[in-house]
Amino acid sequence: MNLAENLERSSRFHARAAALSLGDQVVSYRELEHQSRRVAGFLATKGLRAGERVALMLPNVLEFAPLYYGILRVGAIVVPLSTHLTDSEVAFRLRDSGARLLFAWESVAAACRPIAGDVDLVLMTPGGLTSLPGDPSAVGRVAPRDPGDTAAILYTAGTTGSPKGAELTHGNLVQNVEIVAQELTELAPTDVVFGALPLFHSFGQTAVLNAAVRAGACLALLPRFDVAEAFATLQRSGVTVMPAFPTMYVGLLNHPARAEFDTSRLRLCTSGGSALPIEVLLAFERAFGCVVLEGYGLSETSPVAACNSPDHRRVGSIGFPVRDVELRIVDDDGRTVTDGEIGEIAVRGHNVMKGYWQQPEATAAAVPDGWLRTGDLGRRDEDGFFYVVDRKHELITRGGCTVYPREIEEVLYEHPAVLEAAVIGTPDTKMGEEIVALVTLRPGESVSGDELRTYVRGKVATDNHPRHVEIVPELPKTPTGKIRKRDIRFEHAT
Repeated sequence: MNLAENLERSSRFHARAAALSLGDQVVSYRELEHQSRRVAGFLATKGLRAGERVALMLPNVLEFAPLYYGILRVGAIVVPLSTHLTDSEVAFRLRDSGARLLFAWESVAAACRPIAGDVDLVLMTPGGLTSLPGDPSAVGRVAPRDPGDTAAILYTAGTTGSPKGAELTHGNLVQNVEIVAQELTELAPTDVVFGALPLFHSFGQTAVLNAAVRAGACLALLPRFDVAEAFATLQRSGVTVMPAFPTMYVGLLNHPARAEFDTSRLRLCTSGGSALPIEVLLAFERAFGCVVLEGYGLSETSPVAACNSPDHRRVGSIGFPVRDVELRIVDDDGRTVTDGEIGEIAVRGHNVMKGYWQQPEATAAAVPDGWLRTGDLGRRDEDGFFYVVDRKHELITRGGCTVYPREIEEVLYEHPAVLEAAVIGTPDTKMGEEIVALVTLRPGESVSGDELRTYVRGKVATDNHPRHVEIVPELPKTPTGKIRKRDIRFEHAT
């Protein structure tokens, strides 16, 4: 079992079909397979052995896929890195993974040179694959791997402590990709998948790159998410399936010229990475005339663990566990709580990671009894639908009472002037923590913080409304578009 076999299969059955597109450039499946063989031949000249690590630091460009599959083809392990990492973050990941090589895009390669150390740095430019020395025919068929062999190491964001590398096996990824491509999105060779999710991210790899290749569909790439460019790609490429982060839905929904673009081929959207506000989901479906399926997962679960389906969904929920995966809501002792009660989401199944790279203690803490503790709080209703309530470490304790920030954020998103919202807890000598909301507004809208505070006060419990609401020009975000609450400082919210 090797994840790269999906490309080999599609290159046989869909050789002349478009595999990748970027603007006016198109790469067929036959060309993509040949390029991945060239990469494999180059790695062979470097003496790379199965199980060794190769880092990949590129945006969503045409060179990403052949490098990704070329690395897998020889049985090596892919270590995808964000192009937005700082020098120290790159150095840590290279050192921790023990990477032999680093393929880096031209815009970041110069910064990587002084920190690469003993890692062989390979500069990549547009069309640069043809200059890689090595014989594409020198490497035969895809290297056989066992289901338990590691295919990729994905580093967590490191919100608490140093980042940890989640080891995802070929078995993890092959099965998760099949579920996404065949059951959740029902991808066909005639589909065009929107490729704006960063391919270094687990959601981007599984639901975009690997799912498209598994189905023989075309992947329409967008190197950096820009709303106008996104609309141009949706129209030009005739995108039919769009996996996206919640911030992308917010941006598309609120673009003033959205009616000028033809998105009529769009049949299905999926959302993950963070919670999609209910009001945003419903408004997007009304505006674009397509279904948005919210799912749930994390890097440690390959990533998809649960999702709604078009014929069985509940807005606001994350749906049901996907095939052969189990979800439970547990208390601090690992006991399942009663339906309706809030506890931590635990996951067990084929998608759960092998472990954290070279960190057995951290692995044992995360998976103490065969069930992965996600750090997310959730509940299950009487019909079996699961819901994410909030991140465990983002809870606010005010006057001894627990406050869930997402509950307040959902109310703020219902206000017609609000574009984005983040609710945090700030230190308070009297109450322990006080509730603060930071809000950005839709273009052309005007509302005061006091007006928003009054609006929320009438819709949540008395003790749960924010005591401070500040209008800000923008909210800090991660490279994947998730609002980064840890970077919101108290002085910005007073």
